[in-house]
Amino acid sequence: MSSLDSAWALIDTWPVTASVAVVHKDGVDTHGDVSRQQRIASVSKPLSAYAALIAVEEGSISFDDAVGQTGCTVRHLLSHSGGYPFDGAQPVGRPGAKRIYSNTGFDMLASHIEQSTGIAFVEYIDDAVFAPLGMHNTALEGSCAKDVHSTVTDLVQFVHELRSPTLIARETFVEAVLPVFPELSGVVPGIGTFDPCPWGLGFELRGQKTPHWTGSHNSSSTFGHFGGIGTFMWVDPLADCACVMLAEKEFDEWGMEYWPAFNDAVLAAIGR
Repeated sequence: MSSLDSAWALIDTWPVTASVAVVHKDGVDTHGDVSRQQRIASVSKPLSAYAALIAVEEGSISFDDAVGQTGCTVRHLLSHSGGYPFDGAQPVGRPGAKRIYSNTGFDMLASHIEQSTGIAFVEYIDDAVFAPLGMHNTALEGSCAKDVHSTVTDLVQFVHELRSPTLIARETFVEAVLPVFPELSGVVPGIGTFDPCPWGLGFELRGQKTPHWTGSHNSSSTFGHFGGIGTFMWVDPLADCACVMLAEKEFDEWGMEYWPAFNDAVLAAIGR
């Protein structure tokens, strides 16, 4: 393992106080107050999606369950292809026609799990994901699309799960981090339009997207998510490396200026 000092030095130039962890084959390196709790914005989505994957494996729901407008399924909602807007219950497109990033779709998913299990989603995600992974400082406090509160330390536990799944079958996990409806074009909010715009089941996939919030040297198989409040989490299977960063400054004020260079510095340090 090479020193991450150059990556940490970049953080010290950022216009915000950040908490960061890099997970690699030799362990975990951190910078800043990794026990600090905050709202993680849309990094909530992979956690909520994981609860949905567990519900599928339990048999409580299926990927093909109909939810919402005609033709829309759980699979569509998880992959932002259900035809629902960023916010709002009225569809703006047909299911499977375009990648339309949607908070609404995830809230619909949570409601479907509640109706199918008889368990409030706030309890379901805690029982299914947070508690078994030891994420004791993580809680859902509103919309499952954007209102999980957590710490870097807790999110590292989730990253460990993503690097070696224990809560779901390997086959289900692989399906979640490979492109779903791979031909769809769409928008990554705050970054741009891509054709195609690959997404998995709750995870954004880097693919060939340029520009992107991950590093230019992240592999196309990198998966994760960023949050508009100024948070991100990515896992690069080829580099055998992952990173979690929490801060509180709107993405559009600093993300694309600082994040890619930092992520490339991380990859350089671990020898990617």
